[in-house]
Amino acid sequence: MATNRTESYPRELAMAGPPGAKDRSSTRRANLSLILNLLHGEGGRSRARIAADTGLPKATVTNLIAELVEGGLVREGEAEREGAIGRPGHVVELDGRSLCGIGAEVNVDYVSVTALNLPGDVVAQRRLAVKVADTPPEEVLGTVAGLVSETIEELRKQGVRTIGVTLAAPGVIDPEPGVVSYASNIGWREVSAVDGLRRGLGSAAPEIHLENDAKLGAIAEFVTATTPGVRDLVYLTGTTGVGAGIIASGKLLRGNAGFAGEVGHLPLGDPEQPCPCGRQGCWETAVGLAALLRLAADPGDEVHDPSTDLDSRLRELRRRADQGDPRTLAAVERLGEALRSGVALLVDILNPRLLVLGGHFAVFGDYLVPAIRDYVHETVIAPNAGGCELVPSQLGFTAPARGGAYLALDAIYQDPIAIMQGLQAAG
Repeated sequence: MATNRTESYPRELAMAGPPGAKDRSSTRRANLSLILNLLHGEGGRSRARIAADTGLPKATVTNLIAELVEGGLVREGEAEREGAIGRPGHVVELDGRSLCGIGAEVNVDYVSVTALNLPGDVVAQRRLAVKVADTPPEEVLGTVAGLVSETIEELRKQGVRTIGVTLAAPGVIDPEPGVVSYASNIGWREVSAVDGLRRGLGSAAPEIHLENDAKLGAIAEFVTATTPGVRDLVYLTGTTGVGAGIIASGKLLRGNAGFAGEVGHLPLGDPEQPCPCGRQGCWETAVGLAALLRLAADPGDEVHDPSTDLDSRLRELRRRADQGDPRTLAAVERLGEALRSGVALLVDILNPRLLVLGGHFAVFGDYLVPAIRDYVHETVIAPNAGGCELVPSQLGFTAPARGGAYLALDAIYQDPIAIMQGLQAAG
């Protein structure tokens, strides 16, 4: 049988339940979705294995696969030989290379766009340095719309259709109206982000959603996790603001009012250090990007220049660390010391299988992880830290936008019939 990963593609994970089988049409839709989720979560396989994994009759699987092949969502690959008895069947695998979802991110120092095709390959990526807190929200959203529009047009010329767009933003968001309720680090309050982005994209805009950046980062890490059997995961952002995306038993944890994961404001920092939220001593004042830069370099140093791409600035700091620069190494050590107590607290409370360090934490992952891991194992009450593995993100700063692209693509998994009909109409 298939593992539980097939039950947890983004919308089941983050938004709604699976489509219900109330009539013949919805049963067909549910079965098509089931097959697509299986191929995404478990990889390509023969029709016989799909029938065995889903419990659907072989004849039904054959008909559904034929429909998905004709609709351009799956394709036939090579013959499946391993473990096959008798004549091997051809492997059926996700296709969907002519479809993409786009994730866009607004953060303190940049805006970015990532486009993924249905198998999850990156087909376009852009990032632009922007001082978001010093720029009016409508102007920022106009810049994001410009990047998204350029990406959509570039992909259209390649024969790739954009299914939807998800905007990632820091802070507390209200997904239904698409409003950023409060994001202290970029100075946004009650910003109608989806409406602003839709105005910038015009009447031909695809479907647009809004979600918190840490939550989308957690989705991306969960979907791409290579550790087997992961159902509980914490993704810790590493930017100016620090938040956590929490997945518990395969479900995204939102909390009563959507505030779950606002760990950057735990009172774990210097009590004298002010935070943009209006309080003092918040954890992100000690472990956020601003704290690292402040410790590592004087204000006039190139790594403080917000007009320079963040990756370039962090690569320079990493180069200095690797060359043994005392100030950089001391800054990274201080960062680890400030980070470890909060990480241990999260492991104690949430008992995740994976705790993923994102953003600038991941850039210095091989410096930070060993010492933090030792501290966690020494202080967490559960034996062997409750089985938690601490890892640096392999997605870096792209995780929130990737999570947004996955969520945009989820329209295909929820209603493949509508998508295939749309493709036929467009063709």
